[in-house]
Amino acid sequence: MKADASFVRSAASVDDLPRDGAAEIALVGRSNVGKSSLINALVRQRLARTSAAPGKTRLANIYRVRRGGGPPIYLVDLPGYGYARGGRDAAVEFEALTAGFFGRAGQAGCASPPDLTALLLVDARHPGLASDAAAWQWLQQTVRRCAVVATKIDKLARGERIRAMRELESVCETSVLPVSAVTGEGLDELWKLIDRQPSNRPPRPPSNNSSRSLPPPKGTGTPARRPPRSWSSRRSRT
Repeated sequence: MKADASFVRSAASVDDLPRDGAAEIALVGRSNVGKSSLINALVRQRLARTSAAPGKTRLANIYRVRRGGGPPIYLVDLPGYGYARGGRDAAVEFEALTAGFFGRAGQAGCASPPDLTALLLVDARHPGLASDAAAWQWLQQTVRRCAVVATKIDKLARGERIRAMRELESVCETSVLPVSAVTGEGLDELWKLIDRQPSNRPPRPPSNNSSRSLPPPKGTGTPARRPPRSWSSRRSRT
């Protein structure tokens, strides 16, 4: 299905984030995990800038996407954690922006809280990192809908892939969707997962043969706590 996608803006603070109430898909993950590459693969165009240097993005990059005749959504590429390029100042900026982004839905008097889903992207080559485990635990306590996506699955041989997926699902205690921005593996399944957002289409009964549907809503939308310090204090592995 063809996607009409465009870059909206780079947000340095909560004031720069969308306010129209459209559904948002937040891409969360360590620096250099492949968030920008995955966005480009999803929309089938070179929309997001990619870089081999970890920690380069310190803003939330926002993209507006409409597929077919469906309503528009925002893909939000949040700054990567795990590589504090710029030192403590960069870590503080990351924590403030991330907490503010996820805290909007719980703010008193918010007229149009976003319909938000968080996708935690983890590098399939490095399963079970403490920073990823901390991020997943925090997201489950903070966001009503979240899921785990394993990137760069094409870089693993079959045996390595099986072991990595088993470890990831054991650590996260949930199903993990393997994807590749290079080969396109898993992208259709990822779009199906995104399309199951309540604002995108009417709710359906869960399928008995679907193992990767989003978990049920959690929490009550209370303001987000700051992310754990381990998100920004550990150097990323590439």
